[in-house]
Amino acid sequence: MENKIEIDVMVADASHEVYVDTILETIEAAAKVRGTGIAKRTHEYVAQKMKEGKAIIALAADEFAGFSYIESWGNKQYVATSGLIVADKFRGLGLAKRIKHASFTLARLRWPKAKIFSLTSGAAVMKMNTELGYVPVTFNELTDDESFWRGCEGCINHPILVEKKRKFCICTAMLYDPADPHNIKREEERNARI
Repeated sequence: MENKIEIDVMVADASHEVYVDTILETIEAAAKVRGTGIAKRTHEYVAQKMKEGKAIIALAADEFAGFSYIESWGNKQYVATSGLIVADKFRGLGLAKRIKHASFTLARLRWPKAKIFSLTSGAAVMKMNTELGYVPVTFNELTDDESFWRGCEGCINHPILVEKKRKFCICTAMLYDPADPHNIKREEERNARI
């Protein structure tokens, strides 16, 4: 009989900074294994997201299990959910979906009118995004905030993005528009279940 692992998914705070280096190492290792681009972040950047209440962390007791963060761009008209990672030991348990839903909910609570976007090359993330109401879009439908695009500089695919004049890259751009009638209906259905 299998032991059920209890994993708590929560909004991170300053007390979770002790996990930042583990998070960064896990992201870097996953990028190497997948051979895909994941923008590198600094310890300070991730710790700041935690202090601002803009990150989701998953813990099994005191062990790091997963992470994601959100950030607003373009004068809070856009929000990106980024850095979704699950530690190897906790894969296959549906944890990525729980973290994705938590970061999506956090973004909707903090910036209810903002469009939420995601850049990903992972099929699993694309599937989760689609279930939440995201649709594939062209890169020019995303924020034009220069500070967001500078964040792509840490990715191995950045030269492609530059060469293509930010029109496309290896990642798929996906956007959730809260004003879309399908998403309004989906949101009403979600709220009715609560």
